[in-house]
Amino acid sequence: MDVAAAPETDMAPDEVPASRRPLVLAGVIGFVIGGGLLAVLWGASASSAGAVDDARAACETLDRMGELPVTISRTETGLLAPGLIHQVTAARELAAAAAEGNKNYQELSNHVDAVSRMVISLHFNETSGHKHLEQAKQICARI
Repeated sequence: MDVAAAPETDMAPDEVPASRRPLVLAGVIGFVIGGGLLAVLWGASASSAGAVDDARAACETLDRMGELPVTISRTETGLLAPGLIHQVTAARELAAAAAEGNKNYQELSNHVDAVSRMVISLHFNETSGHKHLEQAKQICARI
């Protein structure tokens, strides 16, 4: 009898070996579902936290701008606080990023955008722009 030709097994001669495919398939499916769920939760928490940080940064930038003049002519632009236009642009971009990350900040973004348009155009006599600034500050107080 040739021992090398017949491998030794604990199975009966007519018993079929159990396939491991269902176990491997279940493990792969579990891994994919778990990884996908983890990615969704991580992405949702990261974007929400980033949106809050962006909204707070936009509000802090609005605070640093100080009070805006009620009227100013184009020849008096040197009287503006240094960096005012850059600050209002930064606040607008931060508020837009917050709104993109979390739609709850869309109203803040809209108000800051209106203030930005007023400042960049140097039309400080627009009462609507000053109203938008006040409304943005009210939203900021709640964040």
